[in-house]
Amino acid sequence: MEVVAVRRGAVRSVVVAGSLVLGVAGLACGAQASAGEAPGARGARGVWAARGAGAGSEADVSYHGRVRLAGGRLRVWLIPANDGPSALPDAAVRVRLSADLAGRQELAEGCARTGTREVVCGTGPLPRHGRGRHIALALELRERPDEVSVRVDTWWNGGASDRNRANNELVVLALDTGDSYAF
Repeated sequence: MEVVAVRRGAVRSVVVAGSLVLGVAGLACGAQASAGEAPGARGARGVWAARGAGAGSEADVSYHGRVRLAGGRLRVWLIPANDGPSALPDAAVRVRLSADLAGRQELAEGCARTGTREVVCGTGPLPRHGRGRHIALALELRERPDEVSVRVDTWWNGGASDRNRANNELVVLALDTGDSYAF
């Protein structure tokens, strides 16, 4: 696992745009899914598994973006990418926090809250050697912490193998300064 923290300005090319599209069934099931379920089981993993890459395929999923913490509000912008060799019809990224989320959240389309400190979002198609949709999360925290650790990792990738997990398991420490930290 790689720990990354870079001050604002290091990554200016991150543009927050677009939205994610998953079926209503995928969102409803996403809230019920547990981390121990196998692909094809009930829940969001089961919905995404039906559209998976299939056994034997290989992809190298990675994430780049930034986080910002200010006054109990955490902003997470990320762009999923796939360095191949296979395209993925869909994947899911998990964002886990070291602080509890507030009771109510307005999440981006294609995202579901899966715990008191966890949100999962569909990436949409990840072409071979290409980028996925931009994901923007505006998260309200239950309290106003001085810092929050944000863990970003692949929750589901359709059963494709990924030999380089170092670039899709990231931890970023965001201080309550309003500064952006790039990863």
